[in-house]
Amino acid sequence: MPHPRSLPTAVLCSVVLGVFLLAAGCRPSSTSPATGGNDSSKTGILNVVCTTAMVGDVVRGVGGEHVDVTVMLGPGVDPHLHKTSRDDTALLMNADVVFYSGLMLEGKMTDTLTQVGKNIPVHALTERLTPDQLLSPDGQHAHPDPHVWFDVTLWSSTAEVVADVLAERLPEHAEEFHASAASYQESLQRVADYAVEKLATIPEDQRILITSHDAFGYLGRAYGIDVMGVQGISTDSEAGLRRVNELVDLLVDKKVPAVFIESSVSEKSIEALIEGAASRGVNVAIGGMLFSDAAGPGDSYEGTYEGMVDHNVTVITRALGGEAPERGLNGKLSLKGE
Repeated sequence: MPHPRSLPTAVLCSVVLGVFLLAAGCRPSSTSPATGGNDSSKTGILNVVCTTAMVGDVVRGVGGEHVDVTVMLGPGVDPHLHKTSRDDTALLMNADVVFYSGLMLEGKMTDTLTQVGKNIPVHALTERLTPDQLLSPDGQHAHPDPHVWFDVTLWSSTAEVVADVLAERLPEHAEEFHASAASYQESLQRVADYAVEKLATIPEDQRILITSHDAFGYLGRAYGIDVMGVQGISTDSEAGLRRVNELVDLLVDKKVPAVFIESSVSEKSIEALIEGAASRGVNVAIGGMLFSDAAGPGDSYEGTYEGMVDHNVTVITRALGGEAPERGLNGKLSLKGE
């Protein structure tokens, strides 16, 4: 048998995962619906692991004081490319419930989530969305766009999934979870209305949103914006020269005033667009940084789902010639240089 150090990384990770799963299978059962895992039967608090901040926000909004939420992927981390580490696996295996976004957003984590799901409840927030609610870019019909959270109303519907799962784990609080889900959805309606109102102030001929990768399709459909990315819906690909040239032509022909970088994606592709337009005598600005696959810092307003949406809507509106308050809907947005 080869020495462990000579094993390929992928094989070694599989062995580690197998050890955790074996340990989980040998320990006393801790996943009955009434009690949850670990010490939740004594505390009434579920240990919940969520892949992204957007998922965690929904779970906190529904679960309230009955959940202790840990978010795996922090600010600036790209969920398309993240590979689970041994620490990630340990975190997942010690959860009472795991929630992830789904639709292949966490592409490289899929196998781990599937394996963990054999021992612990693992649920995708998007699991009940129907094909007619989802976007499937041309040529990728078997791979729906996973960036559902940019349609606020559609994303808020996932609170019902969370409420049902938590109610199964802690049935004595079922009524409270469903009431909290309804309240959470109602609270998000205000930011959804803000998005409709402010994005509509952008002049029609300037409602063109160009970003590093094609993450904002749901925003475009919901709020009437033409959205284009240098890369496809996943960042796990290289931007082609042809695509860059196509977008440079668009910038020049339409006189688009600004393009946008993303917090979790390299700026190189956007810089290529700006340089290409400049070579043809057209100056295009960076309109600002948008939160796409990750929210802002965990201790900030932009680290919440509402703050993330507020930031994006405000930045896009102002950069493309619309009207929105500098500090956003709630007056909480950070300003550059602060």
